Amino acid sequence: MKEFIEYLVKNLVDNPQNVEVFCNQGEKGWLFQVRVSPEDIGKVIGRKGLTIKALRTIVVSVYARLGHRVQLEILE
Repeated sequence: MKEFIEYLVKNLVDNPQNVEVFCNQGEKGWLFQVRVSPEDIGKVIGRKGLTIKALRTIVVSVYARLGHRVQLEILE
């Protein structure tokens, strides 16, 4: 799943070589943290947060089918 998130984010940004995805499993499920270049943060978040909201919807729906809970964060 980490590779899937990385693939999605890399296709959104101008500097795909700077995309990093970290995943941790905690008490409440999986936590995915995405780090991108400072100039690409706006592209990942999108206007009024619509892009990151869509990414979160995709990730949550895929993990829900597997019976897991997941969160997606953007790191600065």
